[in-house]
Amino acid sequence: MIAPAAAALRDRLRWALVAAAATPTDRDGTVDDAVLDTYLCGLAADGADALAVLAHTGRGPFLDDATRARVVRRAVATGVPVIVGVGGRPGERTDDVAAQAADAAALGAAGVLVFPVDGDAPAHHDAIWRTAGLPMLAFDLYLRPYSPARLADLLVHPGVAGAKVARLHDAMACQAALAAVHAADRLAVTGEDRMFGPSLMWGAQAALVGLAAAAVPVTAAVLRAFADRRYADFVTASARLDRLAEVTFTEPMEGYVRRMLWIAAAEGRIPQSHTADPHGPALSAADRARVLAVAGAS
Repeated sequence: MIAPAAAALRDRLRWALVAAAATPTDRDGTVDDAVLDTYLCGLAADGADALAVLAHTGRGPFLDDATRARVVRRAVATGVPVIVGVGGRPGERTDDVAAQAADAAALGAAGVLVFPVDGDAPAHHDAIWRTAGLPMLAFDLYLRPYSPARLADLLVHPGVAGAKVARLHDAMACQAALAAVHAADRLAVTGEDRMFGPSLMWGAQAALVGLAAAAVPVTAAVLRAFADRRYADFVTASARLDRLAEVTFTEPMEGYVRRMLWIAAAEGRIPQSHTADPHGPALSAADRARVLAVAGAS
């Protein structure tokens, strides 16, 4: 049985593009409120139906509580539904993650995206639900994937509205996970930047992707065309998005955050001074040129 609040979020996000927003900072890791406001409002204005903040793309696990609150508050002010990433810190306790979720609820978030855990995931999610009362999206992330049995256990929790599936390059695992989400009558959310179009054909009915940290119209065009059954447009839009994903979601994989920030700056969403990612790998000037060349062509 799904809780009414979780069912409402499931239905609200069906066929929605949820932008996995970055958290633009300067070289010192400082967040500028004006830059953040412009960035988040621009994502929503350009076609993001909702925002996911403080998730993997937003480097949520690395940010202190005060900065997290500022990001959530400004995301909520855009007027679109906001999903807040909770957890993801090494050695964290469930009580700490539940407190993050409670903070998100107090600030007006619509739901939380729960980073995967190695221990008792159902108990972890249940504690978050009981503390915060916010609908949850489970997170089947390639870095810490859930077994089929564990994912099935999560999907029957009343507070789970759906699951974001982000298996990166494991097509069979993605297909199986999406099928499990449907079987549980939850929302199947693709997080597959490198398998975006195929994941929609495999059953995803919403998207929460880092590709929409910039290039929102390019990403939205694929989802909209598929949802509207304009399949010729879907093929064309998918090919364009795949070219962008090929140069952004590539090794070193954690470099994708800075690559998306480069695109955001090129699109005028943020200043060049706020494209730093202190938590990612060093990238070359050639990498940047390659990304921007493809982004410009898109």
